[in-house]
Amino acid sequence: MLIVDSQVHIWGASTPQRPWPKAGEAGRNAVAQRVVPLGKRELLREMDAAGVQSVVIVPPSWEGEYNDLALDAAQTHPNRFAVMGRLDITAADAREKIRNWRSQPGMLGLRFLLSPGSPLLEEGADCWLWAEAERQSLPITLAPRGQYKLMGEVARRHPGLRLSVDHMGGDSSKRGADAFPFLEEMLALAKLPNVAVKTSALPCVSAEPYPHPLMQSYVRRVYDAYGPTRMFWGTDLSRLPCSYTLGVTLFTEEMPWLIGEELEQVMGKAVCNWFGWNLKI
Repeated sequence: MLIVDSQVHIWGASTPQRPWPKAGEAGRNAVAQRVVPLGKRELLREMDAAGVQSVVIVPPSWEGEYNDLALDAAQTHPNRFAVMGRLDITAADAREKIRNWRSQPGMLGLRFLLSPGSPLLEEGADCWLWAEAERQSLPITLAPRGQYKLMGEVARRHPGLRLSVDHMGGDSSKRGADAFPFLEEMLALAKLPNVAVKTSALPCVSAEPYPHPLMQSYVRRVYDAYGPTRMFWGTDLSRLPCSYTLGVTLFTEEMPWLIGEELEQVMGKAVCNWFGWNLKI
């Protein structure tokens, strides 16, 4: 079975130009327990040990608008890695970059955080990005931070634009049910066929030990709403509080209702199709 992780961050050594976040800074939870970088070599070792064939790399937001390490990994190992990249949409050359985005080998689309101060929030559904991404057939994945009304409006205005929700919309600062205050709003977007959901990073927000029964119940609700072709397994490995293998088996062994072709879709086929990643495996 093809197993493709829908989201993992990688980064390099801490340098004055690109320092690791300090205690209290955004992004610290991704690196708090690491003494070495999570680069392509370290990630490949983790993948091979867990039986994960391929990974969609999302450059970490705390580094800034860098895609270089992720693209290097994708270009060195094109069947193991691909990238949903970062872009400063306020930059003078942003529109030109969008028009040539997929000309970068290994680049699949774009990823944004809908955080306070984001121009995507300030301009809302009128932002130029949505129409241009639709025109260029670029999928966008979003950390919504509860902004499902905006996501719904964008999806309706731009039916050719593929949007996906990071981590089922979970709040990484909370645990258990408290991490999903907007679960119903996220499920309601399922009626829009151009919206999908990453059922990723669930052990990171679980208040229960493996096999995380509450998280499993939420996965079943996402499956019932979105179906297997719009639901993508993933881990956000750098924050995972368990082994990579347990991140896999949570879906492949602990959910007996998820079997056969539907399991294969969730574990890899669906995300490759949604993001347009033509793997040669």
